[in-house]
Amino acid sequence: MIKYDPLWMTLKAKNISQYRLIKDYGIDNAQLHRLRKNMVIKTITIDTLCRILDCRVEDIMEYVPDDPKTI
Repeated sequence: MIKYDPLWMTLKAKNISQYRLIKDYGIDNAQLHRLRKNMVIKTITIDTLCRILDCRVEDIMEYVPDDPKTI
């Protein structure tokens, strides 16, 4: 499973709010909702976030193996 928990820490470290992502950078509120819920997002969104935050992919997302019991 892909989790976006690192994104929220990176946003805080860069002093950029979710409101600012929407208003200043044009990130769609629906995309932020999908990120909050660890849902599927397009790679263009990941690219845009990396450009805005001047960071690496690892700074906004991480891979966490699924529980083998749930597969």
